[in-house]
Amino acid sequence: MFKVTPNPPLTDPVSPYESPDSRKLNEAAERALDHYLKPAATVMASPYQPNKLYMANPAAATEPMLVNASETLGSATVMLNDFAALLEGTHRKTLLGIAQVVMLAELAVNQVLDKVVPTE
Repeated sequence: MFKVTPNPPLTDPVSPYESPDSRKLNEAAERALDHYLKPAATVMASPYQPNKLYMANPAAATEPMLVNASETLGSATVMLNDFAALLEGTHRKTLLGIAQVVMLAELAVNQVLDKVVPTE
């Protein structure tokens, strides 16, 4: 029976290690692929060290810390709203959005404060 398509050409399977140069080239290619495609090795990171310049006193009681946070967030809300009143357009809307986020944080702190120190 006659085939319509010709047979594929016979190729000689060549090892990448036929010569010393091909071995070096293959090793370099493997290193490059490993560098970009393999996940990074687990690196032991140093533990997080907070900046001690602005650090809250670890010995401080919870209630005063929450009260201070609530007052600070309340002050930030007032400052943002006052500054937003001087602006127009998108800058005003941006500041009012930031003020709203700060206000939500203040509400969350106040809720925690109410649970820690019930007022009833």
